[in-house]
Order: sequence, then C-alpha cells, then structure tokens
Amino acid sequence: MQHGLQITSLYLQRCQRDQVGMISGYLAYISLLSLVPLVAVAFSVLNAFPMFSSLRQDIEAFVYANVVPSRGDELQTYINGFVENIGQMTTVGVLFLLVVALMLMHNIDKTLNKIWRVQKRPRLMISLSIYWMILTLGPILLGASIAMTSYLAALTHLADSYTPILSTLFLTVAPYVVSLLAFFILYQLVPNTRVRYRYAFWGALFSSVLFEMLKQAFALYIHHFPTYQAIYGALALVPILFVWVYLCWVVVLLGAELTALLQELHQRQLEVEAETAAEAAKAEALDVSP
Repeated sequence: MQHGLQITSLYLQRCQRDQVGMISGYLAYISLLSLVPLVAVAFSVLNAFPMFSSLRQDIEAFVYANVVPSRGDELQTYINGFVENIGQMTTVGVLFLLVVALMLMHNIDKTLNKIWRVQKRPRLMISLSIYWMILTLGPILLGASIAMTSYLAALTHLADSYTPILSTLFLTVAPYVVSLLAFFILYQLVPNTRVRYRYAFWGALFSSVLFEMLKQAFALYIHHFPTYQAIYGALALVPILFVWVYLCWVVVLLGAELTALLQELHQRQLEVEAETAAEAAKAEALDVSP
C-alpha cells in the first residue's frame, strides 16, 4: 500500500513537472493543423491498394468515430470536402501540407523523447525517413487491422447461434484491444531508447482504459449537454474538436509518463543493486586480504 502511494506521488510530481496539460494543448493545436493533410495522405495511400478500396467507408467511419464521438458524421463531411479541394492545389501547396503533417510527427517524437529524458536523437534525415514511413505504412496497417476485425466480427456473428453473447462480447472488447495495441506500439517504438515490454504494456493498458472511458463520457456529454451547440451554433464543431483532441493528448501523455516512470524506477533499482554488489565485493576483498 505504501509503495503504491509512493509511486502515485512520484507519478503526479512527474506529470506536473513535465507540464502535461500545457504540452497537450500545444500538440492539440498542431494536430488540428495537420488533420486534413494526414487524412489526405492516408486516403491517397489506401487508394493505391485496390484491396482496401472496399474498406474505405469502414476506415473512414472508424477514424471519425474516434476523432469526435457522436459528431463523426459531421466532421467527415467537412474533412472530405477539404480533401477534395487538395486536388485543386498546386504542387507547392501540396508539399506545404506534407510538411505540416511531418511537423506533427516530429513534435510527437520530440515530446515523447523528452518524457523519457532521451538526449541523443537520430539525424534529421533518418527522422524524416521514419516519419514518412509511418505516414505511408500507418494507413495500410490500419486498413489491415480493420479488415481483420471485420472478418472476426463476421465469424462471431455466425457463431451467435451456438454462443449468443459471443458477438456482443467481441464488440465490447475489440475497441479496448485496438486501443491497447495502438498505445503499446506508440510507447514501444517512438522513444529513442529501449522500452521494456511490460512497462509499455502497463502504460498502454492505463491509456486504453482512460481513452475508452473518456470516449463514452464525452459522447454522453455532447448528447445530453449541448452547451457548445447552443453557444456557437454552426461553429460548435470547432471547439468540440479542439477539446476532444486536447483530452486525447492528455491521455497519451499520461500513459507515456507512467511507462517512463516505471522504467526509471526499474533503472534506479538496478543501479542500487549494482552498487550494493560492488560494495559487498569490495568488503569481501578487504576481509580476505592479509
């Protein structure tokens, strides 16, 4: 009990010292600037693979449902209009949008490495190559995961005749599993240091539970307390989107702080054990000396 309270105290101090709230607001601002370029790049990559063309609607529904709960359809209409307008832009304009998307990747990378106290960073060209790989491979992996999820959902639906609650259970657990895998990959691969799997798992589990609870609570708030709609009218989607993206980044950074803290405590324990072993070896050497 005391150990748990000590870890909680260290965790809260670490979050306050790293200014999680302020950094989340900064990342939310950059994310809103990068939203249209990211969607445009993602759908352009998916259009290059005919196997994912039939899944585009499912992918769009999944993405927009998780961007703003209960307002995904409205956001999808606006974003699709923006993406269609990109086709009328010049090459310089398209390159500028790609730079904005890469800037978001760079800021995420820089923020997470700061949380892990990583000083050594790869060269700029290597970082840009990694960001571009994520932009191109990310949509493909997302499409593959949604295709697999749809296939499993179909199997569970067929199995309902044997196990009636199987389909409901799968639809309940699947969002948590997808969120858990996404956060685990983020905490495992982005920091420029070796992150232990178990600590990345605990951080991802914490973030995925928070994210799913937040998604349900936010959807209920928007549905039952339409304050933004009453105040802003047709522009209500703008503050709603910003608040939601901000809360999502808070969840991401809270999980990252937990993962980094657990790894830091483990490293301290190893250092203490090494010092104790060195002192014991030194004392033993003095005892056996003539």
